Amino acid sequence: MSHRPVPAPEGAPEPAVDAVLYDFGNVLVGWDPYGAFAGLDRRDVDAFFADVDFLVLNHERDAGATWADARARVAASHPHHVALLDRYVEQFPATLTGPVEGSAELVRELHDLGLRLYGLTNWSAELYPHAAPAAPATTLMRDVLVSGREGLAKPDPAIFALAIDRFGLDPARTLFTDDSPANVDAAARLGLRTHLFEGTAGLRAALRDLGVAVGP
Repeated sequence: MSHRPVPAPEGAPEPAVDAVLYDFGNVLVGWDPYGAFAGLDRRDVDAFFADVDFLVLNHERDAGATWADARARVAASHPHHVALLDRYVEQFPATLTGPVEGSAELVRELHDLGLRLYGLTNWSAELYPHAAPAAPATTLMRDVLVSGREGLAKPDPAIFALAIDRFGLDPARTLFTDDSPANVDAAARLGLRTHLFEGTAGLRAALRDLGVAVGP
């Protein structure tokens, strides 16, 4: 279904941005890796995360490595944790806690205002198909750059340069929002306007400060 852009009030100044570049995880869709391990002792899950350095392992999948490669590595170094790694992949949809509060409404509002919306997400290529069922607002993006498909992941400056080129963005007229300070800093160094996401209300305020006619 198409939606007509809502015209700005007569005499209103032109907004300072015409595009929003969205991170997805914990900006549009909640992610909690513990969700894959419901019913297990938290101490066992914490030991698994620590022993395999899960945040690094996960980031490598975001940067293009496969879960099969991760399984082979864990089987070699911590074979007693292979079952937990398999469970994480199999139960990945349970790690997605649904739309971040207020995010769907804001995306729809920006869409209806005619802003160009894009995604730039650190996400494993193999697991990315679960994004849309968990947060349908992701489907309102004109295009999405998925790190695992490109072999690059934030905060690598190359992935921001790729997004700017692929989407035809003017960095000075594009607001990038992400919940990671490192990612926000990297984007700012490439000239993008940035917002450290700490909740939808804060993003709304940042957009209003830039002249975008979103509600409070």
